[in-house]
Amino acid sequence: MLGDRASGGTASGGRTSRDTPPGGGPGGRRPGRRALILVENLSVPFDRRVWQECTTLRDAGWTVDVICPRGSKRDTEAEAEIDGVRIHRYPLRAATGGPAGYLREYGAALWHTARLARRVGPVHVVHACNPPDLLFLPALWLKRRGARFVFDQHDLIPELYLSRFGRGKDLLYRAVCALERLTYRAADVVLATNESYKDVAVRRGGRQPEDVYVVRSAPASDRFRPVPPEPELKRGKPHLLCYLGVMGPQDGVDYALRALAKLRDEHGRTDWHAVFVGSGDAFDAMVELSRSLGLDKQVQFTGRVPDAELVRYLSTADVCLSPDPRNPLNNVSTMNKVLEYMAMGRPIVSFDLREARVSAGDAAVYATANDESEFAGLVARLLDDPEQRARMGEIGRERINGRLSWRHSQAALLTAYAAACGDRTPPAPRPGRGGGPTGER
Repeated sequence: MLGDRASGGTASGGRTSRDTPPGGGPGGRRPGRRALILVENLSVPFDRRVWQECTTLRDAGWTVDVICPRGSKRDTEAEAEIDGVRIHRYPLRAATGGPAGYLREYGAALWHTARLARRVGPVHVVHACNPPDLLFLPALWLKRRGARFVFDQHDLIPELYLSRFGRGKDLLYRAVCALERLTYRAADVVLATNESYKDVAVRRGGRQPEDVYVVRSAPASDRFRPVPPEPELKRGKPHLLCYLGVMGPQDGVDYALRALAKLRDEHGRTDWHAVFVGSGDAFDAMVELSRSLGLDKQVQFTGRVPDAELVRYLSTADVCLSPDPRNPLNNVSTMNKVLEYMAMGRPIVSFDLREARVSAGDAAVYATANDESEFAGLVARLLDDPEQRARMGEIGRERINGRLSWRHSQAALLTAYAAACGDRTPPAPRPGRGGGPTGER
């Protein structure tokens, strides 16, 4: 989620010629099958989910190209080939100033995506990852040239709009709903990150259930491997609390900070140090909120950190925080940080959200939605019960290594591609290098 690692490698499979028409043999195993993945939200390979999809397709015999924005501190090259995946990046300034800023950002992204797609040439599958729900436009251009369109729905944009801007169901809300409908309509198959998103695709998008495939995100197993805890990271306190993730307006870092203030004031607990790993639009505001709550001596903000440092913090943490408040988006979304806490065997405190329970089960304890006092009380309870923390951590590891592992998502992804291409049987992934850099949500 916050990793910083890119390694070179040799391509697995040759590159098709510019005049190769779409087609190929059953199951995608014939050399020359080519996928183009479109991403606007994050750079690649920083985007963990997209990178796992890239390497899965590569190992199944596909030639994979990606079009995405450049990163600010990593993924800065305009062109790169990493482990056989060719990446084409464009400059993009992040949105500022509300909805108008997003329109400027998305307009620039579409222009660059169309420009680079022409350079890539014919492909068999165009795979568009939202947000935004505008990438169906270059996908349609490629469909007219014989490509099949796979829509990978990372976020529900109407719910994101309601949750982030608080403007209600106004004209812009109706516009994003219309764009979502157009994207659903244009797609040959839809990839959903969980059953809640699949339900939206069927109910609101009018898709047939058999055309929607649940491809869950999952932590990269080579990245999340515990190391011996380092007590010095606790800054002289008995316990370490950890938050990992994006810090946007809807991500609940403010809820976590207010809960920590209540942990101190209502429970009399000062026996903890907290570290918040990550960055985002609300980072500076959260640092200021921490100061205003008098938490600056107990709360540390690291920004984004390399993998090795991230693993050190998670391996030392006694309790991990998932403070996403209940809103139209969070209640039905799978949080990457929850999965990553589980992969590291850490107990979790979360608000009671539908998909949080689906993911974590008994690896988390759940406060009434948005109740900061109850959230603080659950943190205090876990700090006093090391045996329960150990049980919860083991449950989390078992779930991540079992039904929530990436191998199940690999099978779903390849089945979806086979269906998009009209194949009777999906390809099986070849043993490959896998792993690689990861992204954040």
